[in-house]
Amino acid sequence: MKKLSFVSLLLGFTALTNAHAGEAVDLLITNAHVLTMDTQKTVYDRGLVAIKGNKIVAVSDGSDSADYSADKTIDADGDIVMPGMINAHTHVSMTVFRSLADDVPDRLHRYIFPLEGALVSRDMVRIGANLGNVEMLKGGVTTYADMYYFEDEVAKTVDQIGMRAVLGETVIKFPVADAKNAEEGIKYALNFIEEYKDHPRITPAFAPHAPYTNTTEVLVKVNELAQEKDVPVLIHLSESSRESEKIDKRMPGKTPIGYMAEIGALSKHWVAAHAITANDDDIQILKDHDVGVSHNMSANIKSAKGVAPALKMFDQGLRIGLGTDGPMSGNTLSIIDELGQVAKVHKLANKDRAAMPPVKVVEMATIGAARALHMEDKIGSLEVGKLADVIIIDTKAPNMVPIFNPYSALVYSAYATNVSTSIVDGRILMENRNVLTVDEDQIRKEAQEFADVVRKTVIDKGEVVQ
Repeated sequence: MKKLSFVSLLLGFTALTNAHAGEAVDLLITNAHVLTMDTQKTVYDRGLVAIKGNKIVAVSDGSDSADYSADKTIDADGDIVMPGMINAHTHVSMTVFRSLADDVPDRLHRYIFPLEGALVSRDMVRIGANLGNVEMLKGGVTTYADMYYFEDEVAKTVDQIGMRAVLGETVIKFPVADAKNAEEGIKYALNFIEEYKDHPRITPAFAPHAPYTNTTEVLVKVNELAQEKDVPVLIHLSESSRESEKIDKRMPGKTPIGYMAEIGALSKHWVAAHAITANDDDIQILKDHDVGVSHNMSANIKSAKGVAPALKMFDQGLRIGLGTDGPMSGNTLSIIDELGQVAKVHKLANKDRAAMPPVKVVEMATIGAARALHMEDKIGSLEVGKLADVIIIDTKAPNMVPIFNPYSALVYSAYATNVSTSIVDGRILMENRNVLTVDEDQIRKEAQEFADVVRKTVIDKGEVVQ
């Protein structure tokens, strides 16, 4: 019998050990009810998701679990594992103004603009963004699109907590906290874009407030700069009758969307929030220009502005996702709380119980919103090669038992508090409801302290809010 050398034995043992250990990954999620949200809507009852670095390297039925060796394994024990939800439109820092002046007419111009004039600062933006980030992360939102002032401060908070975001610096013709006019807002945005253009999780953007709060020249300039810099543009568009009236005076016979197309200020870079008053011609314009749309149901019905034709947009293949709007509008930043509202209101509006089925709503909350932000190649579904933005939803909570249809359970039964784990870029940011990257208690404390400033500044003095 031929004798084997020590080296040969050692190599053979190493090969056997490696074969048994399987492919090395950083994180393995097993025994999961996986909703991939891929084009086939593939579902695995006891599936597996493997993550290496910041990418998904495997999604399967779980029969290959022995093929992987993980630094950390999460046994989902039948819980829902799905793509992180995407909030396609918000103003995160306004959390510190939540519940002020609700249910009053012309709230934006009578209350919100004056309130912001009195209190918006770098510190306020930081405090509010920190609070909103925690709220969204704990509700399963892993990516959001934001429009506000001092967006570089928002970026710092996003970087710290570890989330993903598209952050738009506001451009508006009025004097605001970080710019005296739209031209200064553009300069601020350009500096912000330069600072964050290469960040792995933060996408800087322009955010002209609306067509009626900016001139034609400014809107055209922003469009040109967005194409030059290859960055997104976030805007409120087709939101109200007031906007429509102002645009009709500027360009008779044109809707806000028609006006934007006429001046050459629409392209694949744009994401339009609301689109409540969009007609059939407007829908076609948005589709022709490859514009993303954020449907913000809770904020829109609370303000009684109407129900956007979101179902028609979805069915006609537009890039449409869900947003919460700011926490002074819809009051929460929870996309899970939007799901049931979207399904039920569209059934009522269409007088059709079968309208807007749960699978469509969940699609709009995930890969649909990724399409709206033109990020569907990176996020929005659990597929090999995509960024590892994943959430786990507890299916054993009383409100989630039993589950016969996971999409129905998410839309009609789930609470934001059912989210147990949130993973962004392959990194666990929340596990078992515990946020791991920031001090939640300290963030809440700072927000409470700022609330005292709000009371003393505008409530007790009666200067802004009655």
